[in-house]
Amino acid sequence: MNDYRQGTMYVGVTNNLERRVQEHKQKVADGFTKEYGLTRLVYFEHTGEAMSAIEREKQIKGWLRRRKIELIESMNPNWRDLSTEWEQTAQRDNVDSPSLSYPRTARGREIQRDSSLRSE
Repeated sequence: MNDYRQGTMYVGVTNNLERRVQEHKQKVADGFTKEYGLTRLVYFEHTGEAMSAIEREKQIKGWLRRRKIELIESMNPNWRDLSTEWEQTAQRDNVDSPSLSYPRTARGREIQRDSSLRSE
């Protein structure tokens, strides 16, 4: 999550991006994002498996700041809060929370994992 190119960046992994972003915005979870006020989703990727997401998270965390900025700007040059589109869709459709399509197991469990960059 991140607001500005000079702001603090956070890279994380989750199995439910919308829920996790809302937790950050509502400051429900203690930790780094709450301490630094990180509430804007500026980049995310979907991966098929948890291990792939964790590997990608570690890779991105190892990058220099400039490379992270280039990654964000390759998909989101204006650093828009990508989660606002979900909120607008939910309000328009009068639903509690929008959701992305995630592959599911035979028992209906989500198997999709997301890596994301967030900012203040």
